[in-house]
Amino acid sequence: MTDNRQSLSDLATIAAEAAAAPAAAPVSDVADAPVAPVQPSAPLRQQEIDGLGRAYATGRRKDAVARVWVKPGTGKITVNGRDQEVYFARPTLRLVINQPFGVTEREGQYDVIATVKGGGLSGQAGAVKHGIAQALTKYEPALRSAVKAEGFLTRDSRVVERKKYGKAKARRSFQFSKR
Repeated sequence: MTDNRQSLSDLATIAAEAAAAPAAAPVSDVADAPVAPVQPSAPLRQQEIDGLGRAYATGRRKDAVARVWVKPGTGKITVNGRDQEVYFARPTLRLVINQPFGVTEREGQYDVIATVKGGGLSGQAGAVKHGIAQALTKYEPALRSAVKAEGFLTRDSRVVERKKYGKAKARRSFQFSKR
């Protein structure tokens, strides 16, 4: 059986010979071919607008599902046929809804029509925010990177844990009685 192992000195001499040899010019027909001009990079996604000039998206959070339409306008947000100040009375919920517009610096430039079902007010506000962010990126694909960097395009998958048998709630045990 022959020994195929090489010593370090053998490898050093091979490396020295390779460095001393002149670099051979590549011989190919591809090198002589004309180079095509580089096109400016267009957005990877295209604008998705319906016949009425609106962008549609679905937003979800907890058990709430929001259907959202975004179109250019004065900044009016309507949720289930009511103004946002009426539907979401808490200012924190209105702040949550307006976050995608703040990040993209588009406050007051788009009208939003949303219908929301399921869950509570907090979940519904999160669903509307998710839907607005999705619809904005469909209307203006260039905004996608800014909205995605803030995490508004990711659906928050946290939901309420189900109740288990033998437990008072999902994890809470019944009160222990010594006697």
